[in-house]
Amino acid sequence: MTLSIRNQLSGTVSEVQPGEVMAVVKVRLDGGQDIMAAVTAEAVEQLGLAPGSAVRALVKATEVSLATSRVEGLSIRNQLPGTVTHLTLGGAMAFVKIGVDGGGLTSVITKDAATGLGLYVSSDVVALIKATEVSLATA
Repeated sequence: MTLSIRNQLSGTVSEVQPGEVMAVVKVRLDGGQDIMAAVTAEAVEQLGLAPGSAVRALVKATEVSLATSRVEGLSIRNQLPGTVTHLTLGGAMAFVKIGVDGGGLTSVITKDAATGLGLYVSSDVVALIKATEVSLATA
């Protein structure tokens, strides 16, 4: 299956915190960073997710926010540090590619946000992703 979702990070499930309706799945990405995904309990069962399961974490580019440093006092748990590798400023939106350990991410943010953050190629950023915006896929 081919998807339009550009952000597809490979990893291994390291923990599953089950809940009545939803579960939180911790994934160790191939680059060594952790990412959390909040998925339905039904999805955990259907995908057979358990520690050791190989997965791909999928995130739409529009769901990747950016900061210039780690943010404290924030409910977003996924904060992946990286470096801007490509930046395209359009009339209203900006397309940002970020190199992170073990791969890359793409973010689409407003042009005003990109210029306000002072983004440029090789600038350090932190990709912020809500756990509820991370989907998981198995092979």
